[in-house]
Amino acid sequence: MTQRSAGSGRTQAKITAVLGPTNTGKTFFAIERMLAHKSGMIGLPLRLLAREVYDRIVKTRGSAEVALMTGEEKIVPKNPRFYVCTVEAMPLDIPVACLVIDEIQLCADPERGHVFTDRLLHARGLEETMFLGSDTMRGPIQRFVPGAWFVSRSRFSDLAYTGSKKLTRLPRRSAVVGFSADDVYGIAEVIRRQRGGAAVVLGALSPRTRNAQVALYQSGDVDFLVATDAIGMGLNMDVDHVAFAASEKFDGARMRPLQPQEIGQIAGRAGRYMNDGTFGVTGECEPFEDELVNRVETHRYDPVRVLQWRNSDLNFLSLDRLIESLDAPPPERGLARARPASDAVALRLLSGDDEIKPLASSREMVAKLWDVCQLPDFRKLSTDEHVRLVRAIFLFLAGPEGVISDDWLARQIARADVIEGDVATLSGRLAQIRTYTYAAHRAGWTRNGAHWQELTRAVEDRLSDALHEKLTQRFIDRRTSVLMKHLRDEDFVSLTLDEAGGVAIGGEAIGRLDGFRFVPDPRAQGIHGRTLRAAALKGLEGELATRLHRLAHAPDDAISLSEHGKLWWDGAIVGRLAAGSSPLTPAVLLLADEHLKGDARTAVETRLNEWMRARIAVRLQPLLALREAADAKTGETTALPGMARGIAHQLAENFGALDRSRISLPEKLGPLLRALRPFGIWVGRRTVYIPKLLRPDAASLLALLWGVWTKQEAPPAPPAPGLTSFEIDTGTLEEFLSAAGFASVAGRAIRFDMLERLEDELEKALAAGTDAETLLVKIVSLLGSSKDQGRAVLEALNWREVPVEGAAPVWRRSREKPRRQKQPVSKPLPNSPFAGLAALISTK
Repeated sequence: MTQRSAGSGRTQAKITAVLGPTNTGKTFFAIERMLAHKSGMIGLPLRLLAREVYDRIVKTRGSAEVALMTGEEKIVPKNPRFYVCTVEAMPLDIPVACLVIDEIQLCADPERGHVFTDRLLHARGLEETMFLGSDTMRGPIQRFVPGAWFVSRSRFSDLAYTGSKKLTRLPRRSAVVGFSADDVYGIAEVIRRQRGGAAVVLGALSPRTRNAQVALYQSGDVDFLVATDAIGMGLNMDVDHVAFAASEKFDGARMRPLQPQEIGQIAGRAGRYMNDGTFGVTGECEPFEDELVNRVETHRYDPVRVLQWRNSDLNFLSLDRLIESLDAPPPERGLARARPASDAVALRLLSGDDEIKPLASSREMVAKLWDVCQLPDFRKLSTDEHVRLVRAIFLFLAGPEGVISDDWLARQIARADVIEGDVATLSGRLAQIRTYTYAAHRAGWTRNGAHWQELTRAVEDRLSDALHEKLTQRFIDRRTSVLMKHLRDEDFVSLTLDEAGGVAIGGEAIGRLDGFRFVPDPRAQGIHGRTLRAAALKGLEGELATRLHRLAHAPDDAISLSEHGKLWWDGAIVGRLAAGSSPLTPAVLLLADEHLKGDARTAVETRLNEWMRARIAVRLQPLLALREAADAKTGETTALPGMARGIAHQLAENFGALDRSRISLPEKLGPLLRALRPFGIWVGRRTVYIPKLLRPDAASLLALLWGVWTKQEAPPAPPAPGLTSFEIDTGTLEEFLSAAGFASVAGRAIRFDMLERLEDELEKALAAGTDAETLLVKIVSLLGSSKDQGRAVLEALNWREVPVEGAAPVWRRSREKPRRQKQPVSKPLPNSPFAGLAALISTK
């Protein structure tokens, strides 16, 4: 029944890995799945996030069904069905039907990674286990959790880099990220002086203070949020832009550059659900390199190869045995022993203490000492200070009473229960009270746990409120009634537009100009919505006309196309692709307010359509040339003969690839091949395709055009450049893979040219008499798959492993021809030559 093992002797529960970048709804999806079970438990990376999720579930299920368990806070009703915890505080001895671990990529974190790795290896639900996180964890999960199901989720919105901006030029609804409390406070001071104020969020804040600060930002009292990288761990706020104030951080041991995936995790807070977001740098942070920007915008990062690990099967027979078991080497490759954490450091120092050593002489007392060593170092003063506190608590627990002295604990709490002081002083007292809150929640550490829990909670609440008030006084200049006055007096002459697109009247924000669309500020919209919008559009007429002219004459490199089919210009989305008259001629829809009409609008629409046609012409030139030849009239020099013309039309309508099993070809291919050869068409064993279209720029564009033509709500991301084979995710359509240059074989996507090469190797091996195992190893190497997957691919290609008398087995073609599934007949395009033929046939 234990959750720390998959459990021999009982049915293997389903294990699902839900992977993808930020803003894919992974956590929301997992919570809904968990609540569909009779019981569940979710482990989250932050106390703040655990509290947020707990409050959300309580609203729908009631407080009687939900428990909250973190190191400093426990709310446990009599018979809870669901547990919301920090990953470290998960009560794994409680069996639940569904168990969820969020941000599983933290298995690679130098400080906390060993805890997440332990959960990955051992924590299981009775019916279902879910791991949520970055796609960089796919490889380790496949290795250490065989049989896991993978669900890939794509980001709902675009994320684009906008370069470097001064703090004074950042767009409203921005989050500025620093990597220390001093950095956060310094940035917030500048924003207060220049932009009116900012809310602050740090991981060290109590949930009460953090929620109060976030409420200021969400309500619109301030337009800026200054935070540490804590916002990267699923704390959801309405952020449009994320600005990095630094590109390196202290990871507990040294200063190091941010990894691309860390930048992506934080930048991904910009743009929630279907709202697109941007990111950039500010202050003294150097602009990001193009390669890094590309990786963040396309969410492609280096896979995690090594997980942090620490032995969790500890030996409490003696202090030496405990330290020896903590130092045990990883049991297999792919795991690296984690660097000593604060608990292990405290244990080593106290094991040499002349007063502690004789007290920790039994299994029970060794275990108790280890329990006390795991007290988190909230105060972050020094290692010696923390060890002294751990020592003091253990001496109480090992003493005659076996609990912490009431008088001593009361004095410590009273020392922290002072609400006067500045931000730094109050933050220090909050760290102190968090220590005693943790102690009060440990079973057996105090004589009356409930009393001390209530007392420390009350002190934490008072300190939290005081800190929130100090933060507000220090970093926020309260909004005045200037905007109301100007709206009431209809003083619209004072409308201004800043460099970031913010629109203001009398210095107060009324919205922003996003490309060619005016987006009202939610705080101002409710005052006089129609008047406000009319005033803004009237005052912006000159700016809109200038932008229309600039875009109409913009150079090609000033416009870009995202993987979601959106056209960007000057840091804003100005158009999107829509299905046109044929797969290769999409329409570009200008995203602009309805009042923009006339020649200027027409010129911009023409420019965007010309840009898109030019992009297609360059990247898909072979396919366009083929379509032109197919459309040429009989007798023209470029006209194709009948059979070749039919193949050409089908290739143009099917994004440059045809499955040979679905078309009829003559027995003698010579004339057909000679007609098609000038267009670079390859008639393969299984696919007719154009090799030049397999290049990443062409393949990604074809995949996007397929999504536009088939009207996919969220077009799937194209395969990574250079990838020749990969396992197909559930729900991926074969038509999409074909447009991207891949064939679907036995659950794997194999690029057309690699499939040809694979079958060439099979033919060579058959001729040479290569034994089955040697051939399989080579096929697996080509595909980058497991042997089981390689064998499944060969069998799907109609090859069978057959025994040979007196020799090793070999692979040969099966004599039985594979059955062809009857394919649905698709309707030809209205302008296609096949449309008239279909009409004639239907009248017979």
